[in-house]
Amino acid sequence: MKRDLSGIQGELIVSCQALPEEPLHSSFIMGRMALAAKEGGAAGIRANSREDILAIKDQVDLPVIGIVKRDYKDNDIYITPTMKEIHELMEAKPEVIALDATKGIRPDGLSLEEFYECIRREYPDQFLMADCSTVEEAVYADDLGFDFIGTTLVGYTKQSEHLAIEENDFQILREIIKKVKHPVLAEGNIDTPEKARHVLDLGAYSVVVGSMITRPQLIAKRFVDEIKKGELR
Repeated sequence: MKRDLSGIQGELIVSCQALPEEPLHSSFIMGRMALAAKEGGAAGIRANSREDILAIKDQVDLPVIGIVKRDYKDNDIYITPTMKEIHELMEAKPEVIALDATKGIRPDGLSLEEFYECIRREYPDQFLMADCSTVEEAVYADDLGFDFIGTTLVGYTKQSEHLAIEENDFQILREIIKKVKHPVLAEGNIDTPEKARHVLDLGAYSVVVGSMITRPQLIAKRFVDEIKKGELR
């Protein structure tokens, strides 16, 4: 049975992730990070890997958007790229599974439509989120039937590297919201509370924030970079 996710509408979802090369890489730490996010008022969590999701669910009862980041040789798609990652995530039972919804061929040779249909056949009741990088991709994913549309990959793909979600007053987010039927989750480069409030005012269903809450090395770097600017004056 699908969980009612209306509680995330108009709310903050915190992305609790740390890759193997990062100092906070640990399922235990991500579980505690999720608890801290909940205490701060977050309504949901986005997390990477079966292990991290299980640790997070042991600490909080918030809905989880689950992904598996995995690199495959000679393929640019790395966010939940194949059914192997879907099966892994289903062991942890995240409320939502997010996946790369760009139009490239998956590492196993499937198109996005074929991959989507495989998931729906095997797990028909699972909420799915499309991580998109362009308006065209968002509209295509919406037509396929994804439950949520995300701006996660804007600026991070070859076809969107000239874009940034905050450019032109979030114009790409505005266009996606206008053109799709399913709820839009604003994610990517939302690095201040003011921007988070703004995207919700524009009509985003929820806002996902990660690095500026859960990656202290990047937060520290922003302070250091600003300090260095003063030293150059």
